Amino acid sequence: MNIIQAVVLGMVQGLTEFLPISSTAHLKVVPVALGWGDPGVTFTAIIQLGSIGAVLWYFWSDLAQITRGTLKA
Repeated sequence: MNIIQAVVLGMVQGLTEFLPISSTAHLKVVPVALGWGDPGVTFTAIIQLGSIGAVLWYFWSDLAQITRGTLKA
């Protein structure tokens, strides 16, 4: 897999992660449809960790506030 393929699959992941469709399935179907082959389990896991990291970063203050409120209760 080259950098262009990784960037394209990263965009597919980012666009489909929060829609009510399977981003994992898109990471399997899109490369095959483009003739690139399966990106592999490692790539899929790492790119999904990026999505989780983005959500944690975006909601960090909310999660911290919820955690502080829970610990005070």
